[in-house]
Amino acid sequence: MAQFWDIFNNAAFRAVEITAALESTEYIPRLLGGMGEALFPTVRSRFRNVMVTKRTLTQSMIPVSPIGAPPVELEVGPMEARPFGTRRLAKGSTVTADELSGILVAPTFQAVQNVQTELAQRGQRIRDDHELTEEHMRLGAVQGIVTDADGITVLDNWYTNWGVTQAAYVDLDLNNANANPRIALDTMTSGIWAQSEGGWIDGQTVIHALAGDTFFTKLVTHPMVERLWLNWQAAAELRGEITDDFQFGGVVFHRWRGTPGGAFAIPANEARSFPVGANDAFQRIMGPGEFEPYVNAPGPEIIGLIIPDRDRQSWVRYEAYKYPLYICLKPLMLRRMRITGT
Repeated sequence: MAQFWDIFNNAAFRAVEITAALESTEYIPRLLGGMGEALFPTVRSRFRNVMVTKRTLTQSMIPVSPIGAPPVELEVGPMEARPFGTRRLAKGSTVTADELSGILVAPTFQAVQNVQTELAQRGQRIRDDHELTEEHMRLGAVQGIVTDADGITVLDNWYTNWGVTQAAYVDLDLNNANANPRIALDTMTSGIWAQSEGGWIDGQTVIHALAGDTFFTKLVTHPMVERLWLNWQAAAELRGEITDDFQFGGVVFHRWRGTPGGAFAIPANEARSFPVGANDAFQRIMGPGEFEPYVNAPGPEIIGLIIPDRDRQSWVRYEAYKYPLYICLKPLMLRRMRITGT
């Protein structure tokens, strides 16, 4: 059993090395996570409790003034600052001596390598679960309400947090062959621009929408849309791509499938829209770890730990931690769409 203990005293299993190895593992990208900093700019905080600042930006013309006159004073918009806490996500796996019985009889250098492989595989699964959880938080943030893993417990309601009312549904009337959905979308995007509080950046801000299966199918088969969709698909096929994305009426629609188990669901006849590339619309804050050497350090992407059984030397526990907070600073830029009508 001593050999088992010696393996995990190897430098390769120190906390910093494990964390570095965990950060380097590949993970399956998800739709919202793949939008990266354009959607959720990341701030790495030294504190788990943070003050989130929301400022209203205004623009105004500068009048011509004579030489020597004092300059016009900048009008600083109102600012709100409220305290929030980052969220702790932790998951682990225990590796027992019995599970590694074939590995422990190998030479030390080979045993270390084999155990690293086993931990990397478990780390990959844990990393995927962390990413899945963060995607769930991202999905909540782009709808204005972030829930826990059960999909019920509300962690943050950004409408009530900022004291604003969620916008009414936008009806595209996709069951009506004579309706023109472009008109409703133009009205919607104009309303988002008007309520962006200076967040809309011309040439950069793009509205994206996550559409349920029925909504997406009704949209692309609508008489006013179908020809555009077929041309879009033909162009994608020429590029060798298979896509469930479609740009129409100033909005990039994504067919949102969620997960096979029904989590991450958006109602089949609805869609959720949000801005990408807007100024201060969303933010991702990563808090510091609760262990040395991460206390009071800028929040890392993920922390990995090795915890040995010091009493019986019969197992080693592997754990990974994250401390994210997903913020929607401008919930008035979010919209819900649905299908009604005849």
